[in-house]
Amino acid sequence: MNSDQSDYTTNEPSSGWLVHLGRKVPWIARRALASAVLCGVFAGTFYLSLWLRYEGQLGPREMWRFWSAIEVVIGIKLVVFAWFGLLRGWGRYVTFDDVITLIEAVTVSIVLTVLVERVFLSYQPIPRTVFAIDWGTTIAVVAGLRGLLRILQERSCSLLFLVDKKATIIVGANSSAEVLVRAIHGNMRLGYHVIGVIDTEHGRLGTRIGGVRIIGHLDETCHLALRHGVDEVLIVRDALAGRQVRRLVEQARRQSIHVKVLPSYQELICGKIAIQPRPVAIEDLLRREPVELESSNLREWLEGRTLMITGSAGSIGSEICRQLLHFAPKRLVLVDRSENGQFYLERELRADMPDTDIKICMADILDRERMSVLLEQYRPEIVFHAAAYKHVPLMESHAGEAVKNIVGATRCLADLAQAHGVESFVMISTDKAVNPTSVMGACKRAAEMYVQSRAGKSECRFITVRFGNVLDSAGSVVPVFRQQIAAGGPVTVTDPRMQRFFMTIPEAAQLVIQAGAIGNDGEILLLDMGEPVRIVDLATDMIRLSGLRVGEDIEIEFTGLRPGEKLYEELHAEGEAHLPTRHSKIMIADRQRRDPERIAAAVGQLEQLANGPQALVLERLRRLVSEYVPPEEREHETRRAA
Repeated sequence: MNSDQSDYTTNEPSSGWLVHLGRKVPWIARRALASAVLCGVFAGTFYLSLWLRYEGQLGPREMWRFWSAIEVVIGIKLVVFAWFGLLRGWGRYVTFDDVITLIEAVTVSIVLTVLVERVFLSYQPIPRTVFAIDWGTTIAVVAGLRGLLRILQERSCSLLFLVDKKATIIVGANSSAEVLVRAIHGNMRLGYHVIGVIDTEHGRLGTRIGGVRIIGHLDETCHLALRHGVDEVLIVRDALAGRQVRRLVEQARRQSIHVKVLPSYQELICGKIAIQPRPVAIEDLLRREPVELESSNLREWLEGRTLMITGSAGSIGSEICRQLLHFAPKRLVLVDRSENGQFYLERELRADMPDTDIKICMADILDRERMSVLLEQYRPEIVFHAAAYKHVPLMESHAGEAVKNIVGATRCLADLAQAHGVESFVMISTDKAVNPTSVMGACKRAAEMYVQSRAGKSECRFITVRFGNVLDSAGSVVPVFRQQIAAGGPVTVTDPRMQRFFMTIPEAAQLVIQAGAIGNDGEILLLDMGEPVRIVDLATDMIRLSGLRVGEDIEIEFTGLRPGEKLYEELHAEGEAHLPTRHSKIMIADRQRRDPERIAAAVGQLEQLANGPQALVLERLRRLVSEYVPPEEREHETRRAA
């Protein structure tokens, strides 16, 4: 952006009459005004430096030195300041970088002044200490003036109309909080007056962040809000874990205090959202500590490579595509049979990364010939296999289709990856494959076994990644609850005891990619899914976050377990140990491997029966996956044992 444009336009919200008036003045007039002010500042600081050097005793000889050098001092400083861009942008916020630039400009101008003075005014030299003093006073005065303008910008109207602003407390003393405090001060239209900041750690009480004092710790939030007459608390998006948000929301609800969420610093930088508080969402209540990726290792693994993603139009597949774009792949090959999903995904990805080579491939992963052509055409080094059916009750009555879409498709892709020289094959599985009670879970376990059996058969590295339910994915419980609440209820929950592990879509995609990078051939990797969440608690939270009351505005109805459903998802299968990896959120599900030839033969027999009677499909599936026990049989065995 050129200097004229940067003076005349800005993306920052209006913050008062001073900014509004400044924008009305043409940039040439503002530049001239800034130059005139600086001329006065330069003359004043030089005179002050001379006065301090001679301890206020300025005789005719000293004044003659002043007048003989003042034009040179002002001229050089003005030219140097213009060169460093310090004649414009006086209405912007002063940052540490601005101060560094100011120091550089003053230093250069003083050095040039000394050189010129020694060459042309050597008959009446000015003491060098004068220039040293002038260096410090110029920096102090100019920085002070710019800081004063910033204060006037931020506070001009907020102080006058403070009575109309809503008192608030910000929870989270981090870098995002500092940016957002300044943004609130600078934008009177947000209508907030920040009383103080709540720290999530100990040891910083009484210090300041963004000019606002840290007044307490997290457990004191509601008490401090009541003391200061605050009826709305703002949480910085990346400051608290989900369990902390849940506890604070519940405490605030009992005290009739509203809780809202401010965007994170990363969201602001990405330009995803405006600086506007929003109500607490279910994602905030379930949020855990941010996932830390091994960025350098991932970039080394992915950069400049051709990557294929099956099921690319799905919730997980599409997010994997978005995450992979950050690591500069040579090409993304997106495979799915959903025409609309592929269309919208392509538009989104090309808008975000127009320079990345993105190939949209309409294909059914069950079509072996078509998939072989795609692998031969694009020669991907890495394949992320995310395509599969996922709805448990629906697959219970369509076991043959589940076998084809989950087991058969995985076998087809794994064999083709091996034949076409793919370096890494990453299959996405589910925690429902652990001690499965459903057709879908059993098919996922069979697919895991087949992928694991391919290990060591070629140069391809076969890895399986398991994780739990993905929050707000298409067809999952959160959008269903949201629709039921919007319709006035009731919200249906199968059983009050039902629990599930949840991950956000970005978290799941990031950890899948990370697991693919660190996994060894034949390993099944398990993602850390935190603590399980009761589905009835999830429904209750969503109703309350919608501003409604459970049992009064919206009813919760219990409908009973659906076919194939478990009450509790499990992390450990019988005979399976969990071993750590170098990543704290990824573990190895270690268990004794079965004979690869027997698994291949059993999977082949299962596929041959896929279009046959359901009973035969289930019987063959149980032979292959010995731990598969339908829920009704498991309940019968439990009662008999009791």
